[in-house]
Amino acid sequence: MNFQADYSMTIDGQAASPQATIDVVNPATGQVFAAAPDCSRDQLDAAVAAARKAFKTWRAMPIEDRQALVRKAGDLLIAHAEDLGRLFTKEQGRPVEAAKQEILGAGAWLKAVSQMSPPVHVSEDSDTQYIETRYAPLGVVCAIAPWNFPVTLAMWKVAPALVAGNTMVLKPSPFTPLCTLKIGELFRDVFPPGVFNVVSGGDGLGPWMTSHPGFDKISFTGSTETGKRVMESAAKDLKRVTLELGGNDAAIVMPDVDLDEVAQKIFVGAFFNTAQICVATKRLYVHEDIYDGLRDRLAAIAGAVKVGDGAEQGTVLGPIQNKRQYDRVMNLLDDAKANDLTLIQGGPVPEGGYFVPVTIVDNPPEDSRVVQEEAFGPILPMLKFADIDEVIDRANDSDYGLAGAVWSKDVDQAMAIARRMETGTVWINQNLNLRPDTPFAGRKNSGLGVENGMEGLLEYMAPQAVYVAKG
Repeated sequence: MNFQADYSMTIDGQAASPQATIDVVNPATGQVFAAAPDCSRDQLDAAVAAARKAFKTWRAMPIEDRQALVRKAGDLLIAHAEDLGRLFTKEQGRPVEAAKQEILGAGAWLKAVSQMSPPVHVSEDSDTQYIETRYAPLGVVCAIAPWNFPVTLAMWKVAPALVAGNTMVLKPSPFTPLCTLKIGELFRDVFPPGVFNVVSGGDGLGPWMTSHPGFDKISFTGSTETGKRVMESAAKDLKRVTLELGGNDAAIVMPDVDLDEVAQKIFVGAFFNTAQICVATKRLYVHEDIYDGLRDRLAAIAGAVKVGDGAEQGTVLGPIQNKRQYDRVMNLLDDAKANDLTLIQGGPVPEGGYFVPVTIVDNPPEDSRVVQEEAFGPILPMLKFADIDEVIDRANDSDYGLAGAVWSKDVDQAMAIARRMETGTVWINQNLNLRPDTPFAGRKNSGLGVENGMEGLLEYMAPQAVYVAKG
């Protein structure tokens, strides 16, 4: 397979050639380097029809056989991690080794979820009746993945949906379609025709999909603003929805930490993937006793980190993935400068691509835009606190509730703080740790429903209670 050319959609197990294409830009150069298919309405209809037809036989297949095919798909991703990783860097911007790790991790995720089976609950087994609740697949899933972790977050949907017995039409972001298209091509040899379809296209394709009457379930990862539109579209025919949306995640650093030990971990939790992570630390609350020491250590790390083309040796942080997001981040930076906020920035960044210097904002006002808005780029506000109750209130005073972190040597105290944080995930003395067997869910404007864990698997299923009279 040529991973650098000949991109086609996968519909009913076959290559689907486009009538039109969309440009794909390398964010490190700002230049178009490939063209991806632009799915037509007729092709979308064909993909949905193929998935609808395949559902009848796929759902009837023993779950052990479905699990084996999902496991095989995971092995296939792992086997092609090198080639897919290089393509990933060109379209997404992340350094090659970290790109390869995403592919390997996604393959491992498929294999882990392939071990999961839905439960059967027996409510009664008496002389008079037997009652059990089983879980049945929903039907055809519309899966829409984002550009920041395009392969990982797609496989978060693919694995449970297919294990559960659903079929799928997957749409990658128009900014990062290429790896997903190649994965569709790889998986043609794994899944029966129609079970797993991949379509790509511009901004119009998503609304076509979410309003399409042929889907039974929508699983969307992206911005809160778009998620609300997805939910509105799904409401017209009561499609089931899972929405994994934005976050403005707070970390609280207590005064007892070892600064030399935690500074690098906190930096990675805030800036990995150029801070384009929904669960990255986006507000860093630091106790006043250690504030200056942590700020200076983070500034030193920022100054030493190489920001550049992910294909170049030694690059740690790549560009912002697309021009639209780059403009948003730069607007936030310009606002901070216009309001005379104190910015501590890393070294110079290359010209020509969508590069933003690593930026720490030194104790800005709580109501400033850099604190209130999700940057989704390398801008980290650091804020002082003195009182635990007050800082928990500040951390919770947000429209978002995705994840948070607490840093302290006193684990009991950290646990007490974590329980008061209004988020679906809290890390203590670590960051960015997510597992296929553990539920991931947002509160408030951070989403609806659950991904991962048994709860995530059951999002793709419906309970069916069966009552059997005896005697």
